[in-house]
Amino acid sequence: MKFKVIFAAIFAAIILLPLNFASAEKTIIILVRHGETEYNKSHRYQGALDIPLNETGLHQADLLAERLKNVPIDIFIASPMERAYVTTEKVATLHNQQIDYADSRLKEASYGDWAGKTFKEIEAEHPKEYLLQWKKRWAYTPPNGESLQSIQKRYRAVLDDVVKKYPGKVIFIGAHSAGNAAVICSLLNVPLKDRYNQIKQDNTCVNVLEYEDGKWEIRLINSVDHLGYLYKGQKKAA
Repeated sequence: MKFKVIFAAIFAAIILLPLNFASAEKTIIILVRHGETEYNKSHRYQGALDIPLNETGLHQADLLAERLKNVPIDIFIASPMERAYVTTEKVATLHNQQIDYADSRLKEASYGDWAGKTFKEIEAEHPKEYLLQWKKRWAYTPPNGESLQSIQKRYRAVLDDVVKKYPGKVIFIGAHSAGNAAVICSLLNVPLKDRYNQIKQDNTCVNVLEYEDGKWEIRLINSVDHLGYLYKGQKKAA
């Protein structure tokens, strides 16, 4: 009789174990790029320079906040750089919340000696390097700048930490273009050289990432419908 009781207990545990594993919660990350700055507008290398939003960027952030005001969001995390922090803050405000914390790992990559110069200036001064930087960003790092592999590692570490810390929650992350595109490559498990240049990140674009049972799904990339068009550069109907 005692053996039957023990066997029944073990059998019940085996039957229930898969149910416990299957109950893992889905975590959603809303990953966003900041609004426009004067450096974005003038095609100037910005990177780690802490440039604020311009008037257009502030308006873009307001439109983003309005678009997301009815989307449930539990946690707000931002890059400490002003352009990303203010973009995040505007969204949080319409949710009657505050930014939970800023994570320095979400800063934009440094462009080193190129920072502050226009694209045309660098093209004139360093034509070969300029071409490499745009065609093969994963293989070329501006002098004294940060490699794309480095920023990808930083951003991936943030996402891995967040899904462990906030399982089952919806997390808004306000960040930057290079880091966003690089980490999406990481989540898709594709080399930077194969896909980085194909992942665009317009100002205040929305990416939606889902994590469940150790797997990532990309539900949305570079959505800017809140700005009044489907994608940047869309032609208006006649």
